[in-house]
Amino acid sequence: MKHLSLFGLALGAMLCFSACGNNDSKGGEETPVVDNGFAKGADISWITEMEAGGHRFYNAAGEERECTALMKELGLNAVRLRVWVDPKAHDNWCNTPDMVAKAKRAKDLGMDVMVDFHYSDWWADPGQQHKPASWKGLALQDLKAAIAEHTTEVLQALKAAGVTPKWVQVGNEIRPGMLWDEDQTLSGASYDIRACDVKESNTTSTEIKYRANWANLAAFINTGYDAVKSVFPEAIAIVHLDNGYNAELYTWFFDELKKNGGKWDMIGMSIYPYWTMMEHPEYTPERTITECIANVKSVSARYGCDVMIVETGMQCADKQGKLAAESILQAGKEQLARLIRESRDNTDGKCKGVFYWEPECKPSQYALGAFTEDGRPTVIMDAFKE
Repeated sequence: MKHLSLFGLALGAMLCFSACGNNDSKGGEETPVVDNGFAKGADISWITEMEAGGHRFYNAAGEERECTALMKELGLNAVRLRVWVDPKAHDNWCNTPDMVAKAKRAKDLGMDVMVDFHYSDWWADPGQQHKPASWKGLALQDLKAAIAEHTTEVLQALKAAGVTPKWVQVGNEIRPGMLWDEDQTLSGASYDIRACDVKESNTTSTEIKYRANWANLAAFINTGYDAVKSVFPEAIAIVHLDNGYNAELYTWFFDELKKNGGKWDMIGMSIYPYWTMMEHPEYTPERTITECIANVKSVSARYGCDVMIVETGMQCADKQGKLAAESILQAGKEQLARLIRESRDNTDGKCKGVFYWEPECKPSQYALGAFTEDGRPTVIMDAFKE
């Protein structure tokens, strides 16, 4: 996801126990809140921040709703929630208590929950995988201990609130790795990261800033994986990359992760036809979706695990941040409906769900939401009921 701050957003542009998916642990005192059917979900991590700013949500009839309840009314059965290590510089949104409060709402509505660990104090995505401030300078063993402690504490807080997550992401869009460090012996980059490729670096320098260290990256992932299983043995641990249409990327990354002993249960994909078209004008939304579905089939067969579309979004705003024309919204609805339909019906059961990223946001805040400025669902959301 092209992650940006909430307000002022612009149109910015194993050996996994025999490959993956083999979790022999049984039990956990609680069970998922819904059955094992196809997940139709949304990342709605912004809701408490939006509510604090006075924003309200309404159904198509104009009746006010709490956002999580509205998502269920719109046909969704799951939510995804990010968690940051110490976001005090950002008013503590998406810290552990904030995430738990939102997860409790979903659980009380009978919805499944996905937890998305960023392992950062702020956004983690392909342009930024920065260590939390309190983890910088830690020796490698201490860094792994910090990963384990953070993961365990967050999940124990969920458990204490009576919430059992069905899925847990160990990192967010980690194509370039995670927990970057200028000291290569401490870095978790998956390839050499140039200074100019770091988000908001304001430089054109091609000097290598963070060097690759696959042994570390696999160790970081495994540390998070093991911590997840220590609290919720039945939770499905996800390793998540962007550009779900790019089969070469997924083969390279997961071959390397497997070679380094990495563990995962499920592969998570982001797929954004709009951003793909902006970066690669030869791609149409139709081609992006076609190649994504083909990639789901390919990686599920190659690595013997299920797949989830953990992030997607369609154009909802124009370049001025105003609600897009009805024809554009209708096209977005058709694209989302196709992605859901083919993920469910055309992957031999290997794709287990589709999650929309922050559909509830305002068009003026982010281009790929799915609501109006005054908090009402657009036609894009109708795709979840088809």
